Amino acid sequence: MSVIKHKAQRVGVFIDTQNLYHSAKNLYHAKANFGNILKEVVGGRILIRAMAYVATTEGGEEKAFFEALSKAGIETRTKPLQIFVGGAKKADADVDLAMDAVKMAPKLDTIIICSGDGDFVSLIEYLQNTHGCQVEVVSFGKSSSARLIEAADDFIDLDHNPKKYLLGSNEMKPRERSQR
Repeated sequence: MSVIKHKAQRVGVFIDTQNLYHSAKNLYHAKANFGNILKEVVGGRILIRAMAYVATTEGGEEKAFFEALSKAGIETRTKPLQIFVGGAKKADADVDLAMDAVKMAPKLDTIIICSGDGDFVSLIEYLQNTHGCQVEVVSFGKSSSARLIEAADDFIDLDHNPKKYLLGSNEMKPRERSQR
């Protein structure tokens, strides 16, 4: 992928927090360092807005995490965690992320989607074709949709230097996959 990045580009960053959180946890037994990820992906360009889509719980144990995001210059868009019969938990924020990206696209040159979720392919194509935005994807390549990577103008694979993007891991090698 050949993409032009320059200091005058207006950038918006949209973070699918759950996607990066679970990828870091499942691949590396660690937590994603959202501050380092943001700094790296903006790369000296003009950051207009950085938004993280996060779940809230009744207990509020995520408050310290929200404060850390805020300190890193990342706004939080919250949605209550849904608990389904049987115990499954989910806080779908994909539509919120997509709508914010579409609404902000006219004010941005580059949109960065931090997620490996293939559901964002249509969003990427829309932003490129309708608004002329450059769309970059940032995620852990080992848990990312190939179609998503292919649709993006640029892909930053967090697996290439996990120490830079993770917190709290003793071993920075991906988990060995068990044979089935």
